[in-house]
Amino acid sequence: MAAVLAGCGSGSGTGAANSTITAYVYGDDAVKVQQAAVDEFNKTSDVKVKLVSVPGAEYVNKLRTAMGSPNAPDVFFNWGGGSIKPYVEAGQLVDLSAHFQKDETLRSGFLPSIVEAGSLDGKVYGVPMRGMQPVMLFYNKTLFAENNLQPPKTWDDLQKAINTFKAKKITPFALGGTDAWTQLMWLEYLLDRIGGPEVFKKIQNGDSSAWGDPAVLKAAQTTRQLIDDGAFGKNFNSVSYSNGGAPALFAQGKAAMHLMGSWEYSTQLGKAPDFAKKDLGWTAFPTVAGGTGDPGNVVGNPTNYWSVNARTKHKDAAIDFLKTMASKEYSKALVDNGDIPTTANASQMLQTSPNPGFAEFQYKMVQLAPSFTLSWDQALEASKATPMLTEINKLFAGKSTPEQFVEALKALK
Repeated sequence: MAAVLAGCGSGSGTGAANSTITAYVYGDDAVKVQQAAVDEFNKTSDVKVKLVSVPGAEYVNKLRTAMGSPNAPDVFFNWGGGSIKPYVEAGQLVDLSAHFQKDETLRSGFLPSIVEAGSLDGKVYGVPMRGMQPVMLFYNKTLFAENNLQPPKTWDDLQKAINTFKAKKITPFALGGTDAWTQLMWLEYLLDRIGGPEVFKKIQNGDSSAWGDPAVLKAAQTTRQLIDDGAFGKNFNSVSYSNGGAPALFAQGKAAMHLMGSWEYSTQLGKAPDFAKKDLGWTAFPTVAGGTGDPGNVVGNPTNYWSVNARTKHKDAAIDFLKTMASKEYSKALVDNGDIPTTANASQMLQTSPNPGFAEFQYKMVQLAPSFTLSWDQALEASKATPMLTEINKLFAGKSTPEQFVEALKALK
């Protein structure tokens, strides 16, 4: 068997010593968790995994170049959805659906909504490998208490909070408008609450005409109304999220709420620890009257995934490595790093996280979600995602009407 396996990795050279799986991973602080998993796997596997950490800013381009070369990785990190669509269409990925059906570890190891969110056309191409990142509505508990407000559950509740804070000269929502992806979160949730997840699912599957669904226009009109009502203040288009501007407004009490990915908690814990521990609250996105979307639905980045290169000569070993992502040891390492795993066993470990209450809320939110829609800019391939973000930015800046926004998106091919 060793002789058969010698030198069969898609980019690992030749010779018995090179029975190696190369795994590309996004290079950030979390890599230590994946490296520990690799080290543990290599203790007992004849085929070794070699982890290649690629700096985040270079990751997408380096992966694209490598996948077109003889030195393509056997396994690679991705966001599911549109991020892998070109590779699926080129026949470069292993369809893992049968493995999830047959193998108990894979079938029962992960939350179903997470596995589905990373799939394409009903086929599974990724094994979850990092923490969940749902978008949540964060709020300042002290400001809410001082104004006798409860976290908004309905759109009427939200409007009441907006009016109350505006009257007190407090910006209702922090928004880093120079980063279009922060604006995207509003449209994602509004479309889901108004029209359900099926509308965007059609778009993701290549039907650009689905942008013409009445729910898309209603979501854009509702967004425009928020802007006109001053929900984001007057200067949001000059505020950045990436340089810490929007989180700072929120932490300083100048804004009462912030719609953001779950990483907002760790961001605040790092930059404004007193605010994070004392004032930071969180809740689900409110319901919209007359909408057909389930109030339990979630949008955001479900997690990151490992996918397997169809050219690998070590497919079984690669899948064995991917199965270790469902282990208690791996889940515990993610929890200790401040992440919330997408494994079915994670709930038993959340008490050891930096904030158990936040961890449990987030886990249950995702566990019970009937649908978890992948962020549109990740779900769509770059040729559509980039112009879409441009149109969203124009809508928020008042450079296009909701009707013009819809027409521009329908024209994306």
